[in-house]
Amino acid sequence: QVQLVESGGGSVQAGGSLRLSCVVSKYAFSMNCMGWFRQAPGKERAGVARIDSDGITRYADSVKGRFTISQDSAKNIFYLEMNSLKPEDTASYYCAAANWHCDSARLILPSDFHYWGQGTQVTVSS
Repeated sequence: QVQLVESGGGSVQAGGSLRLSCVVSKYAFSMNCMGWFRQAPGKERAGVARIDSDGITRYADSVKGRFTISQDSAKNIFYLEMNSLKPEDTASYYCAAANWHCDSARLILPSDFHYWGQGTQVTVSS
């Protein structure tokens, strides 16, 4: 059973930074597409960033230049570094992984993934 365990959420003031981590237990070597989503109250879960096993990344327009997704394959961990945080970044953040490669033509959708983390809250105050 593949499990994803997240950590790193918290509360920060606008302009601050946080780093989210997602540890992939078991079969991490077979994961080819890893991503981060977020969901604010009353809104749909939306893709934030993704990284393919080849290291190719893609970001939502709202986070470009502020967020960075990366992976440490040796440790079966991938990260979301979030800088210059804004109140509108407040949401529950979820990591996700899939065996197949990311779709090169678009950002990720929830239906692209079958393994999910439990979610971690990020709150940005003004």
